[in-house]
Amino acid sequence: MRGKLALVALALLALPSAGVLYVNEMERLLLGAQERALLATARAVATALHDRPALMRAAPAHDDALRREAEAELKRLAGEAQGQPDGPRILEREQAFDERAGQDEITAILRGLERTASRIWVVNRRYEVLALAGSLRRPAEAADDAQGWRALWRRFAGLLIERPSAEFAESVPEDALATGRDIAAAFAGAPATRTRRTPDERAVVMSAAHPVWNRDEVVGAVVVEETTHPVATLRSEALEKLLALTLTVFAGAAAVLIAWATRLSVRIRRLRDEAESAIDARGRIARLVSGSDAADEIGDLARSFSAVLARLAQHHAYLESLAGRLSHELRTPIAVVRSSLENLKLAPSGEEARTYLARAEEGLARLARILERMSEASRLEQSLSAAGRERFDCVPVLSACVEGYRLACAPREFLLQAPPQPVMLEGAPDLFAQMLDKLVENAHDFAAPGTPVRISLAAGDGVATLCVQNDGPPIPEAVMNALFGSMVSGREARAGGEPHLGLGLYVARLIAEFHGGRIRAENLPGGVRVCVTLP
Repeated sequence: MRGKLALVALALLALPSAGVLYVNEMERLLLGAQERALLATARAVATALHDRPALMRAAPAHDDALRREAEAELKRLAGEAQGQPDGPRILEREQAFDERAGQDEITAILRGLERTASRIWVVNRRYEVLALAGSLRRPAEAADDAQGWRALWRRFAGLLIERPSAEFAESVPEDALATGRDIAAAFAGAPATRTRRTPDERAVVMSAAHPVWNRDEVVGAVVVEETTHPVATLRSEALEKLLALTLTVFAGAAAVLIAWATRLSVRIRRLRDEAESAIDARGRIARLVSGSDAADEIGDLARSFSAVLARLAQHHAYLESLAGRLSHELRTPIAVVRSSLENLKLAPSGEEARTYLARAEEGLARLARILERMSEASRLEQSLSAAGRERFDCVPVLSACVEGYRLACAPREFLLQAPPQPVMLEGAPDLFAQMLDKLVENAHDFAAPGTPVRISLAAGDGVATLCVQNDGPPIPEAVMNALFGSMVSGREARAGGEPHLGLGLYVARLIAEFHGGRIRAENLPGGVRVCVTLP
């Protein structure tokens, strides 16, 4: 069970998967915002240089290796791809310009717009890098002073989530400017952006180029570059937090599921042990399963086991008492037959012999009635399986039966209360009458002398309720739960009386269930009432 619950817990992986998708979508949005910000910066620098073509022929303010490398590559690639630029034609139309003043002005413009993690290029149509300001590297971050479990967590998370490296090559690749889509588009008069990797593949550089206009001609371009490290860092931090949250949730869920599964396993094993120990080696019910008060399915199962074992215990008690009950019922007629036969041998006259023969015949008849009643229930069960069903009005059947009881059991009074309208049932009229016979016989036997037996029939809400009530002793509590079982009787033994095996109410229950109903008994103040509810 614990293993299966662990497999079910894998469904929780949908949560971190959704978190990763969300982080990736946020990264895409942030990169788009960064791209728009770079293009806005390039547009701002280009706006400051619009319609000032003389600035495009100023000598570079700083002559470093990176600028010379980029300029040489630009000119080489430009000469191979586009031929001679049209810069000289522009210069011929412009007036003389103080180169030193132009250098200072461009430097001042770039210094005002320079950002710590950006690199800005200004390129003219001669493919000369007029200015190169800023750096792609971010300022040195404070050293990570995490210790203990935090340091261990950083190292563990680093194995799963890659953080952007602060060390990467800033050199200009061969296709950085001249053959790039952004520069080509800018010289064609359209702003453009581009994303590329550094030569050492350790960083991703995003660039935006914007043309510099002089009236209707493009005299240069401004390129702003920046790495995606800020966004990548945010993404890594978000994924680390998501990983920490996922591991915490998984650990908590696993602990709860394992504890829950362990508790269920313990309860199931305890129920199994109780069920196995409830029956001894001889097949007897040694003890009952303790019913659980839990409202879950295992509690229901425990209560069901307890109820089943209780019924089995009652059945075992019935089987154990069956032999004694049969022996008691059979002992009297057998003794009568034996004594009659013995006396018959010693009878001096014919009159005494006839008396003993009559007694023997009575004993044999009593034995026959006992055997007949023992087989009555089994015959009834067989007949119910093959009995036909029909729609019939039970009021006339009830009235005819009560008239017969008045004649057969006089002077006992039988009171009938039935509705004037028909009460239709689906079943067998003769079986309905047989059920009523058993109920009335039981009420007649237990009714106090001089008291009536009340029979009532009521119909409503789609059911018919037949009740037989008598005034007399209540049903003992020990017999109440098993009153409608086979061979169950609350009568006291009566010498020479009619044999009683406790099958009457059992037969009545079988017939009631055949008609789709149920039967119940209840004690009243000074009497007993048995009711049958039929659809």
